[in-house]
This record gives sequence, structure tokens and C-alpha cells, in this order.
Amino acid sequence: MKKRGLTLALTVAMVSAVLAGCGGSGGGAAGSTSGGAKVVKIGVYEPASGDNGAGGKQETLGMQYANSKTPTVQIGGEEYQVELEIVDNESSNDKGPSAAASLVSSNVSVVLGSYGSGVSIAASDVFKDAGIPAIGVTCTNPQVTEGNTHYFRICFLDPFQGTVLANFANENFSAKKAYILTKLGDDYSTGLGHYFKEAFTGLGGEVVEETFQEGNSDFISYITSAKNAGADVFFAPVSTEAAALIIEQASAQGLTIPLMAGDTWDSNVILNAASGKDVQIYVTTFYQEGGNAEFDNGIKEWINADNTAKANNGGDDTIAAVTAMGYDAYYVALEALKAAGSTDPAAVNEALWKVTYSGVSGEIAFNETGDALRDVAYVKCANTQTGAWDFVAVQGVK
Repeated sequence: MKKRGLTLALTVAMVSAVLAGCGGSGGGAAGSTSGGAKVVKIGVYEPASGDNGAGGKQETLGMQYANSKTPTVQIGGEEYQVELEIVDNESSNDKGPSAAASLVSSNVSVVLGSYGSGVSIAASDVFKDAGIPAIGVTCTNPQVTEGNTHYFRICFLDPFQGTVLANFANENFSAKKAYILTKLGDDYSTGLGHYFKEAFTGLGGEVVEETFQEGNSDFISYITSAKNAGADVFFAPVSTEAAALIIEQASAQGLTIPLMAGDTWDSNVILNAASGKDVQIYVTTFYQEGGNAEFDNGIKEWINADNTAKANNGGDDTIAAVTAMGYDAYYVALEALKAAGSTDPAAVNEALWKVTYSGVSGEIAFNETGDALRDVAYVKCANTQTGAWDFVAVQGVK
């Protein structure tokens, strides 16, 4: 595997940020001591508010559960207590860098996150300048790892996901025309919309595209446009907040064609919005509940035993794929720390290139750009009667 050096900047601007969850801003060098015990800090850069707050909380839950199960790690022959430093990037490209800077000031050895490609890209240079590696969990836009040596990720990418969705629409619905709705300024939304269009038109399909702006809550005109265009599928890779409104209004307007989306829709927010409604919803995602019984049973018990965890999971114990991915990301970080034999971020960054891990979401290893070697996605549909996700298929790209 190709190794690449890590450039350390001479100075880093430190900006204070509001911390969320169980995190806090601590001083001291990476690998410091606390009450006599050696401590290594893992930064958690996730949204707990804003458009992607629901997904960010669920992704963080996986890390917190993993930390509760494995709170220590052996580094260079010594045992370290693992502390999670959690910040809220507020789903904001503008506020994300400040949240990232607060992790830098906390002397973390590695960072996990973020749910949301845009906020991941926005914070990238902060981590780069500080010499701290980051492991993306479900940020699927290619730009997250493009042109840098410090950002890795354990999820599949949008060119793959968009192609899987286009193939599924073509093969399962005989779709010839697709309506695509994306959010302006959202790297994930516009990126996945682009890759779906590219693959769908490559199959001979036709697309109708529209965009909406930040703060929009009325999607009736877009639903009407999809109907008038004679679309066979309605593809909307948007946040769960916008998705819930689309589902509600699509049902009210009698939209009968399948609603399709990527991994952001894999949430009990979507299940709750679809409950009892006459809608069809299909998503691609990273994990299907039932894939690992030990993990499923353990995290459900943990969520149900903690009111805060249950609230952060949307009020029930449905397992989101992003939670499973957060769980795996934590263990990938531990493997990097063990392989580095040091809490020094530069050593951890170098070690990450050769890390492999068998996670609940599958085998994890990195290619020469720091992207995961993933070649399948789970397709599932919302059961509007049972309030659960029904498994449909494991699908790759031909």
C-alpha cells in the first residue's frame, strides 16, 4: 500500500466552540495522564443539531456504545483509558471549523466523523494543519479524501452508491424517467444526485432535475413537477428533516411512484414519517439490522437502559446503519493506535494506511486514497405498517 507523509503546520488557530454530549475541552498533550491513569483522546466531530442532528446523534451512539464496551486500549505495551471528546458541528459548514479547532485544542490523537460530507470537507484543513488524522464514518462524497493524506473513511462512496441506486431503479421498477430533487449548497445532496443522474442516463434513462434552498419546507410544487413529468421514481438524497416533509406531502398529494434515497434516509425519523402512509420508500445503506446478532442485542439493551441514549436514537431502539458504522469506526481508531504504538497523531496517521478490521458492517481496509474497499450496499424499504425496515437486497455494481 502506498504511504504518504503527513505535513505538520507550524501554527494552528484555536477557536473556542460549544461542546456537546459527554465531551469537554481538556488541556495536556495527547496521551496525558488523569488521576494516575494514562489517557488517549479520540475526537468525535458530529452534528447534534441542525439538519443532520438526528443522524449525527445516532452515529455518535455507536462510538459511545463501543467506548462503553472497550474503554481501554494497549498502546506500546501500556494500558490507556480512552476518552471521547465530543463536539457539535451543528450541521454547518461555517461553524464546523470552530468545532474542529476545539478538538485540536483538546489534544486528540485521531478524530471520527462527520455525518455529512459538507461539514467533513469544511473541517478538513483544520485537522490537516494540526497534523491530526480523521476517519470519516458515513461521509460519502469523494471530496472528503480527495487530494489529502490525513482523511480516511470506512464507508462506500457516492459514485458507487449513485450507480447502485440507478441500477436498482432500472432493474426493479423498469424506470425510464427519474425525477431528482437536491438541496442547493449541500455537497452530499448535489453529489449523490449527480452520480445517480450519470448512471441512470448511462442506462438510457431520462431525468428531470430541480433544487431547493436552505429553509424550504414546502415540497408540493416539486411533487407536482414529478407527477407532470411522468417520472417513474422520485430520487431525493436530502437530510432526514427535509425527507420527513417530502414523505408527508408526497402522501397527501397521492404520489404513487417509489421515493428513493441514499444512506441519510436510513433512520427511524423516516420510518416514523412513513408510518401508516401509502408511500413506497427505498434506500441504500451500510448495515441491515439482523446482520450481527451479538451487536444488535447488545446495543439495544444499552439504548433501552439509558434514557438519553434512547432519546438520541429517536425514542426507540431501532438500529440505524450509521450507528453500526460509528461502532466500527471506534474500533478502527483503536487498531490504528495499537499499530502506531503511540498516541502521537502523526504516527497514528501513518499506521492507518495498513489497518484492517472485521467490523459488524463488514471488512474494512483502505486504498491509496484512504477510502474503504467497499463493493456492496444494502437496499431496504420502509414497511409503513410495521414501522421497520424490510431487507430487499445486497447490491453491487456490474
